[in-house]
Amino acid sequence: MSDINRIKERINFCIKGELWEQVPKFFEELHPADIAEIINHAPATAHNKLFELIPDDIKPDVLAELDDQTEADILEELSDEEISDIVEEMAPDDAADVLGELEDEQREEILDLMEAEESEEVRELLQYDEDTAGGIMTTDFVAVRASMTAAEAIEHIGSMELDEPLYHLYVIDSNGCLAGWIQLWELLKKGNLTQTLEVLAEKETISVHTDADQEEVARLATKYDLSSLPVLDWQNKLVGRITVDDIMDVIEEEASEDIFKLAGSDDSELDYSSPIHAVKTRLPWLMITLFAGFVSSVILKRFIDHHIVALSFFVPIIMAMGGNTGIQSSTLIIRGLAVGSFSDKQIFKLLGREFITGALMGLICGGIIGIWSHFMVGDSSDIPAGFLAFTVGVSLFSSMMFAAVFGAFAPLLLNRAKADPAVASGPFVTASIDILALLIYYGVTVSLIALRASVLGG
Repeated sequence: MSDINRIKERINFCIKGELWEQVPKFFEELHPADIAEIINHAPATAHNKLFELIPDDIKPDVLAELDDQTEADILEELSDEEISDIVEEMAPDDAADVLGELEDEQREEILDLMEAEESEEVRELLQYDEDTAGGIMTTDFVAVRASMTAAEAIEHIGSMELDEPLYHLYVIDSNGCLAGWIQLWELLKKGNLTQTLEVLAEKETISVHTDADQEEVARLATKYDLSSLPVLDWQNKLVGRITVDDIMDVIEEEASEDIFKLAGSDDSELDYSSPIHAVKTRLPWLMITLFAGFVSSVILKRFIDHHIVALSFFVPIIMAMGGNTGIQSSTLIIRGLAVGSFSDKQIFKLLGREFITGALMGLICGGIIGIWSHFMVGDSSDIPAGFLAFTVGVSLFSSMMFAAVFGAFAPLLLNRAKADPAVASGPFVTASIDILALLIYYGVTVSLIALRASVLGG
């Protein structure tokens, strides 16, 4: 690993000094993924020059590893003929990913330039949405008839030109429908050579249809420890498979997307360095927060109007504790939904658990802030120290209990509405709970003051 880092340092030195003639010898010692990493981090003006210096036989592998923006920069400078030569050597799913980013007219021209067989495979993949099983599958797979014997299957596999290692193969019936799967080593057993695959094959096969969401694909692969997943059309015919590298990409992509949404941003910021793009992505969520600030300022003004300035000292604590409690609950629920930990029957149980959790945390924190407010303000306020402590404590208890339930309910509601629950966290939950926590604080305060006045007046 240290040798690779030294090579990368030398290449970066060559890039800075524009010593282009020295770069190819270093590229020969690196994996395509390492070369792609170097190009991704190089100045945009050097992207095409570096790609030109890559040996032709590994250009397809490097192109498949590049970031979207870097890939777009390079493709923009290549001719249609050059692009077609490169994508012809790529796996069909990688080729579809590259061509899917191009304009329709240019895509068709490149497909027409490709060999008919490769072109047809890529066209088939391009018809599916990119975030579905069909969009991430490859049509490179090995399928054998159930009527074959193990010996016939071995002979069939030996006659094929395979680009990737083979560990198991799929078994199909006479209609092309998936009938099972079998590990390669089972075929090699001497006692199985004369047995038909219909007998040898594992019938219980985990599969997905072409329109399954990629998040569901990743969830199934993780749950059942699958290295690949067969993809079926709606006639249950085997049309492709999803390999472990694509599954890992999906897991990373979905995790990255959720993390950015939690912060009120978008994972597209990883591919674009423009401040304008960052502003367009982040500003809508910040406007929600700003609007919440407007509402909060109106509520705070009501505190002043009621001459309860001492109680306004604790507004930041009430808002912060409510917001953090809500984010904790929503993050827990979002993660549970992502990995499929929750069923519909568990929703009310989850909400009940969060209610009790919020109540217990609110009771502890409310007691602590009540004691703190008693000693902090003391008798310097127009409101008795004991009454002030009770009011602040009850308010924090109520806001935290409500925030825990709301933080859990919002993503569950969005998930039921077929929307991405990740948008429920971050700015949305925080802004909503800030307003609601202040309303609870104000409502509790005014109600207790009125109650105290009526008791004293009585």
